[in-house]
Parts: sequence; structure tokens; C-alpha cells
Amino acid sequence: MAYFSRIISFSVLSLLVALACEARVLLQSSGFVQTRNTQFILNGSPFFFNGFNSYWMMNVAADPSQRSKVSDVFSQAAAARLSVCRTWAFNDGGTQALQISPGVYDERVFQGLDFVISEAKKNGVRLILSLSNNYKDFGGRPQYVNWARNAGAPVNSDDDFYANEVVKGYYKNHVKRVLTRINTITRVAYKDDPTIMAWELINEPRCQVDYSGKTLNGWIQEMASFVKSIDSNHLLTVGMEGFYGDSMPEKKAINPGYQVGTDFISNHLIKEIDFSTIHAYPDIWLSGKDDSSQMAFMLRWMTSHLTDSETIINKPMVFSEFGKSSKDPGYSLSARDSFLNAVYTNIYNFARSGGIGGGLVWQLMAEGMQSYDDGYEIVLSQNPSTSSVITQQSNKMAVLDRV
Repeated sequence: MAYFSRIISFSVLSLLVALACEARVLLQSSGFVQTRNTQFILNGSPFFFNGFNSYWMMNVAADPSQRSKVSDVFSQAAAARLSVCRTWAFNDGGTQALQISPGVYDERVFQGLDFVISEAKKNGVRLILSLSNNYKDFGGRPQYVNWARNAGAPVNSDDDFYANEVVKGYYKNHVKRVLTRINTITRVAYKDDPTIMAWELINEPRCQVDYSGKTLNGWIQEMASFVKSIDSNHLLTVGMEGFYGDSMPEKKAINPGYQVGTDFISNHLIKEIDFSTIHAYPDIWLSGKDDSSQMAFMLRWMTSHLTDSETIINKPMVFSEFGKSSKDPGYSLSARDSFLNAVYTNIYNFARSGGIGGGLVWQLMAEGMQSYDDGYEIVLSQNPSTSSVITQQSNKMAVLDRV
């Protein structure tokens, strides 16, 4: 009888744990993430997170036979207590395009994005959805400008993306189409779905014809206002790497030796932009430097931007891309784990004093996705040591929610 009672007690305990987990996911999904000064807020409480990038999700989910890869990554991410995922809500022209040509969409690919959002919701993961790309990968600025050129618009370079009225019209049409999309699985319009944490205007914007950041500033103001006119529920960010521009010239010394046409300060001071972001790839930006020099740069980069986000911009920050590539000289799994642990330690220490919401490692993949490998890929099921480093950070960040 005692043995039977223990079985019953264990069963009840297991059920209670399962219900508690389900309740946590439901509660987590019940409200929109907001900001209050330099903190993210969810359901009235501070929201700290550990997260990841998986840009490929919509592209893979467009093929129903491959959707298990998306499900696997979300399931493994949830097990590691990762609660925010950044992914693409664009693929312009080319192979398996979402937007085949201006205003013409492939419903099959859109349903892939529907699936991504529904799977994120099931696993209690919030999404940051990027609306375009600086680069030619998945179309981006070059594709928009090429479409305009083919339509007879007077465009000369990819930087006309920020100024040409035809191109800006194409971009606005895409924004409206995505934000007003009604998910075929959840039946909820994207703009009304709290599963989405934030929109991102463009991944890593750059402007070669104007290094000051002023050209980009005008575009951000126009597009941010447009997004907010359609969707006042969700947060909005630019998608920047963090390069400083001309508004505070002394800050340019923090850049890795060059400018890219953005201005971290002025671009994020725009009222409709809700939080700042930085990316960091010292292995690329400072490829001739040793590991210690690259890590020293990383710490300076993080510290400077967090300080500016807190004291000048007065908005929270997300470290939305970082990683260590297997293509780097002297790479080893232990070196990657040490790198991630060092970055995570800095994020946690900064988060304890407020100002940074969390970090998003680049990037998680499922098994059998070698064609997407870029050197930075992490398959949690195949990398237990890295999975442990990531999970430990998730647990530490989750504790801050209750402090």
C-alpha cells in the first residue's frame, strides 16, 4: 500500500509540475512585451530572457515535410529555457520567395511563417521578426532596388532603398502585408498576436553614400511611424549592429576602425523605436587580432552601448547577434563554450543592474541542416556542453524576473 501511495503521490506531483509548466507557457503568452524606461516588461513585471537566432525557419517551414526541424528547435530551445527567437519575415525574389515580386506573395511560404509563429506559441517562445535585409541574401535591399529599376525608377545604387519613393512604397506594402496577415493556423492577425515580441525594420542596415547616419535616420523615422500606424501593440527596433555615427563624434573611437552609415545614438532616439540592439563579430571585424584582444573589444562594445542606451537613449537594449565560428583559426568546441560563457556572464552582470533584456546567440539549427551551416551553427541535441552553457544562462536570467 505504501508503495502504491508513493506511486500515486509521484503521479500527482508529475501532473502538478506539468500543469505548472503549461500554466507558465499560457501566462507568458497572455500579454504583449512592453518597455518601461530601460526595462522590458511582461504582465507588469520585469522581463529578462535568454534567446537565439534561427533566421531560416520560414524558409524551411514552407515545405510541410521539413516542418519537424522547426518543431525540434523550438522544443529543444524550450527545454533549455530559451524564451526569445529572432527570425526572418522576408524572402524577396529568388528561390522559395515569400514576396515573388512587389506585392505578389507565395501563400505556401506565408503558411510556413504561420507555422513558425504557432510553434513558437506552443513552446512559450517570443519572436522578433525582421522585415527586410541589408544584404542580397533572401533578397533584401538589392532586390527592392532592382525591382524599382526594372519598373523604370531612377535608381543608381542599393542605397536608393532609403530614399527612392518607389522602393519605399514597395517596402511599406510588404510591412502592411505582414503585419495584417491573419495566421491560417491560429486565426490571429500578426499585429494582434502577443507571441510576437517585436518587429525589426531591417537586419543590419548600412548606407555607403552617407556615413553620418542622417540618411538612415530619415528612413527609420518614416518607416517606424508607418509600422506604428498599423500596429500599436508590438515593440519596434531598427535591427542595428551598433556602429556609431556623427551625432557624437567622440563615440566613433569605439567602432572597429570604420563606419557603416548608421548612428547608434540618433537612430535609436527616434520616438517610435522602443529598444536598441547591437551585434558583435570581433572574429570578423578584428580578424587579425588574437582572442584576448577580440574579447576585450567585445566587453568595450557591450559596456559603451549599454551605458549609452541607459543614460542617453533611455531605452532597454538587446544583444541580438553574437557567436563564435568553427571557421575561426584555432577553433574548438571548448573555445566556443568559453566564449559564450564570457559573453553570457557580461550580459547577466549588466542585466542585474537593469538596461539589457538579454542576448540572442547566432544561431540554433536542427539536425540534418548542413546546407544552412555558416560556421556559427549550434545543434543543441548534438552539443551537450554548449547546451549546458546556454541553459545555465537561461536559468540565471529567469531568476532576475523574480528579483
